[in-house]
Amino acid sequence: MDILILLGRVLFAFIFVAAGFAHLKDFQHTKEMAQKSKAPFPAMSAAIMVILAILGGLSVALGLYAKIGALLLVLFLLPTTFIVHRFWGLTDPMQVAMQRIQFNKNLALLGASLLLAYYGSGPYSLLS
Repeated sequence: MDILILLGRVLFAFIFVAAGFAHLKDFQHTKEMAQKSKAPFPAMSAAIMVILAILGGLSVALGLYAKIGALLLVLFLLPTTFIVHRFWGLTDPMQVAMQRIQFNKNLALLGASLLLAYYGSGPYSLLS
């Protein structure tokens, strides 16, 4: 049943790697989102977030220094959750609902990242 740990780790990491490459592919839009969210230094913030998502996701998926990779994901999730997905202060009910869903999803991912940072990658990893 150890294979389930590998499967869970890869599935968990997929969202970060896929999103990171999608944001890299359309980096102009990524910078605009950062600016719209009032992130500090939007272009630099966007670049750092893309790097954290891709490196952290690959690290966790491969089990290559997964504890460090999970901490990179924590560093990605904290500002993304509380800056980009701040639903409080929005007035459009649809936007509030959408951002609240993203906020709650990110809290769950943050919890899983913290668990991985503490426990590591488990079996079938390149390095813990």
